[in-house]
Amino acid sequence: MEAEETVTLGTAFAALGSGLLWVIEQIGLGFWHMLIGILPFLSGAPAEGEKPVPPLFDWLLWTGSLEDKQSLMAFVYYGGSVEFFFMVFNVVVLVTLYGMLVSNRFLWGCVRALEGVANIVGRTFAWAGLFMVIQQIVIVFMQRIFTRPDISIGFGIPLQFDISWFAEELKLYNALVVALCVSYTFVQGGHVRVDLIYSAVGHRAKRITDMCGSLLFMIPGAIMIWMYSWYFLWRHLIVPKPSASDTLDRLVLKARALRWNVETIGFSPNGFTGYFLFKVLLVAFAGLVFLQALAFFWRSYLELKEGEASAGKYLDKDTLGEGEEAFEGTH
Repeated sequence: MEAEETVTLGTAFAALGSGLLWVIEQIGLGFWHMLIGILPFLSGAPAEGEKPVPPLFDWLLWTGSLEDKQSLMAFVYYGGSVEFFFMVFNVVVLVTLYGMLVSNRFLWGCVRALEGVANIVGRTFAWAGLFMVIQQIVIVFMQRIFTRPDISIGFGIPLQFDISWFAEELKLYNALVVALCVSYTFVQGGHVRVDLIYSAVGHRAKRITDMCGSLLFMIPGAIMIWMYSWYFLWRHLIVPKPSASDTLDRLVLKARALRWNVETIGFSPNGFTGYFLFKVLLVAFAGLVFLQALAFFWRSYLELKEGEASAGKYLDKDTLGEGEEAFEGTH
């Protein structure tokens, strides 16, 4: 029995050591890709001792050539790859260490920039809620008053679809608000939260709680959503369908048979046919949450270090205007 336990513990420690060595190796390779390998990733020129990598962005000027197909497959691979993860990881660690140890002002600049992106994107796409209401009113009028089976928009060659198409498209407006306004709402403090302990503790405990929450929940959650949604998106855009288990070489070989196969199947015969846009929004959602998690972690650290007087520093929150402060946060 003791021998079996010894073997089991030895195996577990060996596996743990192997895993730690792999992580350290990937972190080192991440720096290698950033310092030496980033240009080959963009240009296709091989780094010393490496195989040629198809350029990652040549496919944006799509001509249907084999080079474009290989470029697209390389882009799909790296978007959900271990290499990309550790490159981002290394950048985040370097920015965090520099901001914490060298320049808090720099870290505040990063916080303001990321929160600014969240506010700009959120304030822009929040208008989708208004468009959704207007379109619903138009649909009701066309159906109940004018008894039309379709809606035509534009002049010359109009955009004409069945009313059921426009009715199902309303889901897209809702998805725009949910996916692209999530970090904006977080910055504004508009998310619903269950508060049993947080409000009763002091400034330092709140900031430590916020740091732990962003580090243990927001960032890992965003990464998991990104990894699953990235391949979920591309499996509805191209064939052969890529897989997370595919290597770069395998995907480049598959490029010879690559063709666009954008999902256009609706839930009803004449329904909305742009459901691939929801997959795009899922990836955008994960990216925005990840960036906001970083901003929240950095802000919490800076507010912890600078004291209670820095709470809400540089925070660009919406306001109803002078004299309406009593009503803010109550709607």
